[in-house]
Amino acid sequence: EVQFVESGGAYVQPGGSLKLSCLCSGFNIINYAMSWYRQAPGKERELVAALSDLGGNPYYLDSVKGRFIITRDVAKNTVFLQMNRLTPEDTGVYYCGAAVRVTGPRIFDSWGQGTQVTVSP
Repeated sequence: EVQFVESGGAYVQPGGSLKLSCLCSGFNIINYAMSWYRQAPGKERELVAALSDLGGNPYYLDSVKGRFIITRDVAKNTVFLQMNRLTPEDTGVYYCGAAVRVTGPRIFDSWGQGTQVTVSP
């Protein structure tokens, strides 16, 4: 069974930082491009960042470029999203996923429960 367990979300002030984690099971992340998505209330889920299993530059949503960094620890089968200089527009539930190629469609249909990020004074 494929499972994504996201964690690390919190209530933070604008300008703060968070590091999200996605512990994966049922597959090895070394074989996949790994991605982070987010969904704000009343809005569609959007791709935030993606990291290829083959190398090359990661993908970042334009609004987070230069502020977010996606990394992976294959030994721990975990994907991370370092989030810096957070703004209220970064508020949402953050999810991770797996794909064959960066920005490509997800291989597995299931979503984790996500982790809530709230940026507010």
